[in-house]
Amino acid sequence: MRVCVIGTGYVGLVTGACLAYIGHDVICVDNNEAKVKLMSSGQSPIHEPGLPEVMQSAIAKGKITFTTDIAAGVTHGEILFIAVGTPALPDGQSDTRYVEAVARSIGEHLHDGYRVIVNKSTVPIGSGDWVRMIVMDGMAAQGGSSKAEFDVVSNPEFLREGVAVFDTFNPDRIVLGSSSDRALKLMQELYTNIINREFAEDKTLSPVPVVVTDINSAEMIKYAANAFLAVKISFINEVANVCDRVGADVVEVGRGIGLDSRIGQKFLQAGIGWGGSCFGKDVSALIHTADDYGYNTELLNACVKVNQQQRVLVVEKLQQVLKILKGKTIGLLGLTFKPDTDDMRDAPSITLIDQLSRLGAKVKAYDPIVSQSGMRDGFSNVIVETDAERLADGCDALILVTDWKQFKSLDYAKMVPLMANPVIIDARNFLDRASLETAGFKYVGMGR
Repeated sequence: MRVCVIGTGYVGLVTGACLAYIGHDVICVDNNEAKVKLMSSGQSPIHEPGLPEVMQSAIAKGKITFTTDIAAGVTHGEILFIAVGTPALPDGQSDTRYVEAVARSIGEHLHDGYRVIVNKSTVPIGSGDWVRMIVMDGMAAQGGSSKAEFDVVSNPEFLREGVAVFDTFNPDRIVLGSSSDRALKLMQELYTNIINREFAEDKTLSPVPVVVTDINSAEMIKYAANAFLAVKISFINEVANVCDRVGADVVEVGRGIGLDSRIGQKFLQAGIGWGGSCFGKDVSALIHTADDYGYNTELLNACVKVNQQQRVLVVEKLQQVLKILKGKTIGLLGLTFKPDTDDMRDAPSITLIDQLSRLGAKVKAYDPIVSQSGMRDGFSNVIVETDAERLADGCDALILVTDWKQFKSLDYAKMVPLMANPVIIDARNFLDRASLETAGFKYVGMGR
């Protein structure tokens, strides 16, 4: 099928590359010429495992091209994905101006034929009708010459950064929201190979469930899913804080309650809280939507508050061990909001850097991605080191911020004599406490 993806951030680029990889003819549109040139050469502008290989395979087969020409993309595609960013505004609303600009531009270049316009961006509930209105405004700008028809579909993404390619080929479900049988049929045809698990790691599984619903419900599914996961993390962090006070171990508690099939093991790892571009933005958007309709989401408000407090709690634990932080040197193991990504959006490390600097501490950091990239020169109030031993040198304490798997195998015994004070705050409960204490560290976990 002929596909156009407008916007090549995490969602757009992964979606476009994977659809091309499975055989569709894809044009990806972005207004950044340098980025288009980079992608056309087979290089990914983002760090996402497996993505460069998928891109290069699709390019070699002639299945994907990159352009700044939105008219060419709209003319090419029978299915048009809107995959631009919807960042949070200061009041918690989603900034939909990029979606609006794309929808209007699509309308201005729709001349004939039938198109399915797909909201892949996470948009406020009710945006399906709004996008339809904007597209029609764009068509009207043609002076009534357009003979095109279109339907709008909500097809929210559930990709996890760091495993986005895997998630595309192995989804838990595909959600399609529309009132048009014609559009829904085309969308299911588009995803046939993925639904049938032809590119899945485990091809013995049953077909991927397809949730067919109305647009508003599809949009709500995306927000509700992320809000639920955020609440689950905030819940286990609340439990961890009680565990600290009563002498229980939240790792054991999480393991015990997670064996209940109604609860499950995932997202029960206590620590520094959630970050990234999705949870905070989507929870805030849902809170704001509810407020627009006269409902106060007390549980979601509490979820956000707990998450904010959790980041400050790490600094409090440091103060309990070191007392005064002014004049101390603190090293952060990890900067990105999660492992296997270069994404710094709403990363807990940013809060820690700000808080520690405010308290007069000198902050150093080492991150497997950031330390090796040009990003390391763009940070203020932090010295980004090139390896873990340089990080440890002269530190009064280390804080494990991001659970990169390579941090499990660092030679911590070598780091102890380099430090002024061998303390480690394991803000993810990720490291092996016994081996660290054997190496000579004072270990402090979260809820342990």
